[in-house]
Amino acid sequence: MVIALAIFVVLSAGTTLSYYVESLWFDSLGLGDVFWTALNLRAGVFAVFTLATFVILYLSLLALKPARFGSLVRGAVLLAGQPVSLEPLIRFAIVGISLVVAAGTGLGMSVEWPTFALYWHGGLAALGSAQAVAAEQDPIFGRPLAFYFFSLPAWRLIVGWMTTLATILMIAAVASSVMASSPSLPGSRRRDDAPPLRGVSVAFAALLIVFAAQVYLSRFGLIYEDHTIFSGITYADANVWITGLLLVSIALLIGALIAVVNAMRQPRLVWLGAAIAPAGVVYLGVGLFGWYVTSFVVKPNELVREGPYIAHNVEMTRRAYGLTRIAQVPFPAETGLEALDAENNQETLSNIRLWDWRALQDTLRQIQEIRTYYDFPDIDIDRYDINGTVRQVMLATRELNIDRLPESSRNWINEKLIYTHGYGITMNPVNGFTAEGLPDLMLRNMPVESTVPGLAVTRPEIYFGELTNTDVYVKTRQKEFNYPQGETNNLNSYEGTGGILLGGFLRRTLIALERGDIAKLPFSDDVTVESRLLMRRNLMERVRTIAPFLVFDQDPYIVIGDGGRLLWMMDGFTTATTYPYSRHYVLERTFLNYVRNSVKVVVDAYDGSVSFYVFDDEDPLIAAYRRIFPTMFKDGSTMPPTLRKHVRYPELMLQMQAAVYGLYHMTDPEVFYNREDLWSVANEVALTERGQAPQTIEPNFVLMKLPGEKVVEFVEMLPFTPANRNNLIGWIAGRSDEPHYGTSVVYNFPKTKLVDGPLQIEARVDQNAQLSGQLSLWNQQGSSVRRGNLLVIPIGRALLYAEPIFLQAEHSPMPELRIVVLALQDRVAYAPTFEAALAALMGRAPSTLSAEPSAFPSILRSGGSAGTTQPASTARPPSTDVSALISDAARDLAEYQRLTAEGRLGEAGQRLEGLKQKLDQLQRLK
Repeated sequence: MVIALAIFVVLSAGTTLSYYVESLWFDSLGLGDVFWTALNLRAGVFAVFTLATFVILYLSLLALKPARFGSLVRGAVLLAGQPVSLEPLIRFAIVGISLVVAAGTGLGMSVEWPTFALYWHGGLAALGSAQAVAAEQDPIFGRPLAFYFFSLPAWRLIVGWMTTLATILMIAAVASSVMASSPSLPGSRRRDDAPPLRGVSVAFAALLIVFAAQVYLSRFGLIYEDHTIFSGITYADANVWITGLLLVSIALLIGALIAVVNAMRQPRLVWLGAAIAPAGVVYLGVGLFGWYVTSFVVKPNELVREGPYIAHNVEMTRRAYGLTRIAQVPFPAETGLEALDAENNQETLSNIRLWDWRALQDTLRQIQEIRTYYDFPDIDIDRYDINGTVRQVMLATRELNIDRLPESSRNWINEKLIYTHGYGITMNPVNGFTAEGLPDLMLRNMPVESTVPGLAVTRPEIYFGELTNTDVYVKTRQKEFNYPQGETNNLNSYEGTGGILLGGFLRRTLIALERGDIAKLPFSDDVTVESRLLMRRNLMERVRTIAPFLVFDQDPYIVIGDGGRLLWMMDGFTTATTYPYSRHYVLERTFLNYVRNSVKVVVDAYDGSVSFYVFDDEDPLIAAYRRIFPTMFKDGSTMPPTLRKHVRYPELMLQMQAAVYGLYHMTDPEVFYNREDLWSVANEVALTERGQAPQTIEPNFVLMKLPGEKVVEFVEMLPFTPANRNNLIGWIAGRSDEPHYGTSVVYNFPKTKLVDGPLQIEARVDQNAQLSGQLSLWNQQGSSVRRGNLLVIPIGRALLYAEPIFLQAEHSPMPELRIVVLALQDRVAYAPTFEAALAALMGRAPSTLSAEPSAFPSILRSGGSAGTTQPASTARPPSTDVSALISDAARDLAEYQRLTAEGRLGEAGQRLEGLKQKLDQLQRLK
C-alpha cells in the first residue's frame, strides 16, 4: 500500500510539473485560455466517466455478491483460535477494483475530449455560413451532417463505454455465481438449491441492451462503409440491412426483457439461452435474405440496382473533398506556333520555372551554407513584387543544424546558449542564372545582401524553423553566435519577448526538472532572472501541440513580412471520417473521408508567436472549434495584406483533390461503374535514390495567365493522364490569388486526339540524336546529367512543355544549368538558355548546344527571362586535315574529362562543344 501510494505521488508530481510548464508555455504565446480550456475539458471528461464507472461498478459488484457469501467466509480464517470475518476485506477489494477500472476508463475516455467537446458545441457551431452545410441531410436516413460530425461519434464512444462496463459486470456475475454455488466453500450445506443465476440474468440483460444500442448505431455506419466499386449504402443495405439491423436491435431488447423476467422469477439457465434466441433467429433470417437479394436481385442487374446509390456516393464524395468548387473548362490543346499566342502571354513565358528545387538545394548547399553547421532544409516557391513587377521566386532559409557542429564543440554551453539560431535566407528568380549556370541570387550571404532596391531582411535570425529541434536559453550572459565574419564571429543577444521567462532559482529549477536539464540549468552563472527558455521550436511540433485536432501540411514556407521580418506560413486542415456516402482516403497518415483547408497558420521565425486565421467559414468543424476556443482563431480578413499576398493553395490539398478527382470526375453512374474514364496524375522522369526513374509528378507552382483570363495568377498545377496511359487528358490548377483563392479549375483536353504526356516528351528528347549524344557524353567520366521538373503549361490554346537539364560533377554536387528543352505537340527545341530555346521553338533560330549569343534574337520583352546567355565556345578555325582533326578531338576529350573531374563545368562544356564540332567536320569529310 505504501509503495503504491508513493508511486501515485511521484506520477502525480510529474504530471503536475508538466502541466505547470505547459501552462507557462501557452501563456508565453498568449494562448493561456486555450491550455486551460483543453485541460478543463479533459479533466471534465475524466471526472464524469471515472465517477460514473466507479458508482456503477461498486454498486453492481456489491449487488452481485451472493447473500450468503458473507456467512460463508465469516469464519474462514482463524486468528489466535478465533474466527475472523473477511467481509471488510471483500468490500475493500470491491472498492479497489472499482477505483482501478474507473481510473483507467476515465483516462482512456479523457483522450477523446475533442469528440465530446464537438458534441457539446456542435449545435452552437452551426451558425452563419456554416449552418447550411451542417444542416445538409444524407439521402437515406435524412439526418443532418451535424449528426454525423458531432453526435454519432460521441454516442458511439458512450455505447462503447457501456459495453465495456456490461462485459465486466457479466464476467463478475458469472464468477460470483460460480463461487457461491461451489461446494468447496465453508458452510456450504444445501446442494438442491437452484444455481444463483439472478445476478447473471440481470447482468446479461444489461449486456443485451447495450448490444442493441451497438446494433442500432451500426446502421448509420453503413453510410460511410467503403466497397469495391463505390462507398456508402448499397441496394442490399437500403432494402435489407437497415431494416434488418433495426429488427435485430429490437430482438435484443426482447431478449433483455426475457432475462429480466428470468431474474424476477426462479432463475433458469435455459431462459438465458432463450434470451438470445430472438436476436439469433432474426439475424440469421436477415443474413439469408440479404444473401438472396445480393446474389439474385443485385448481381444480375448490378448497374441498374446500384445506380441511385452510386449517384449518392459521387455527389457526397465531391462535396466532402471540395470538388464542387472546381470549374471545368474545355481546352483545345492545339498544335502550331499560332496557338501558343506568345505575344499575349509574355508574363507567363517570363516566369516559367527552370530551377528544379532539388538542384537548387544542392547548389545552395555548396555556395551559400558558408559553414558546415548550416543547412537549407527546403526550397519554397512564392511571388514577390520586384521593381514594380510580380515575379516568381524561390526562397531558402539558412538554418542551424546542431548535429553538424564539430564533436569538440558539442557541449551544453554551445548547444544551449551560443548556437541558438540560423541566419538569413536566399532568394532567386525561378529562371535566373549566371553565366556559369548558377542561381542569380537577389538575397544572399551573411549579413543578408540584397540586389533589389526595397527588398530587405531586417530580422534575419531564425530561432524557430524546420531544423530547430532543441531547447535553447536566450538573454543570458553568453553572447549568441550570429554568423561567421572573417576570422571572427558576429555575436548578438536575443531581443525578442518569445519564450518562457526563467525567473528565480525555484522557478528555474522546476522548469529544468521538467525539461530534463536539472544538472546544468539551475547552477549556470550565465542564466539570469531575465533569461528565457525557447522550447518547441520545431514548427510542426509547435502547431500540433497548440491544435492537436488539426492536420498540418508538412511543407511550411517562409515569407518576408512587414518591415523585413521572416514569418512561416502553414496550412491546417479539419478532417472527419464520418461524412456520409464519402470515399475514404489517406492524408498525412490520417484515414479520412472529409477535408477542408480551413486554417492558415503564421509563425514568427524570431519570437515564435503563432496566429491561426480561418479561411473557410463554411466548414462546420472549424466553426465548432471556434466556439470551443474563441480566442484562438482569427478571421482570415484580419490577416495583414502583406501576408495575404503570399497565401497559396495548399500542396497537400491539391494532391488529395487530384487523387479523388481522378475517379470522381465521372458523375454518370454508368461511366463510374465501368471505370471508363479513370484518370491518374501524370508521371515524369525524376532523380530518385536509384537514379533517374519515372515517378508521380509533384504539384508545381506557376505564375501565369490562365487561358481565358486577363490577369497573371499564382497557381498550383498537376497534369492528368488516363489510367495506365502516358498521354495527357486533363490539367488541374489550384488558384491562390484573390478573388479566386480556394477555387480550382480543370482543363479537359479533347478525347478525340492524342495529347503528349510528360513521359512521351521525355522520350522525344531521348530520341533526338544531338541531345541524346550530348547527354550520353556528359553522363560519362566525372559528371552526371540531372533532369529538372518537366512543366506542362497551358498557354493560349496550346500546351508548352519546359524542362531544364543540369550537369553535375561527380566530386562537386553543384548542378549547373546546361540545356533548356521546350516543346509543343509538333516540335522540340533546345538551347543553353530559355531565351535561345524559345527562339528555336518559334523558328527564329536553330536548336543548338552552342551558347553563341548573336545566334538568338531576343523575343522576350524587357523584364523577361532572367537567364544569362553563356559565353561562346572557343573553338579553333575549321580544319580539313583529318589527322589534325583527330588529334584535336582527342585533346578536347582529354581536357573535357580533366575539367569535369575538377568541377570546372563551364570550361568543360566549352571543350565538349569543340569536340562536337570536330566530330561533325570529320563526318562531313568522310
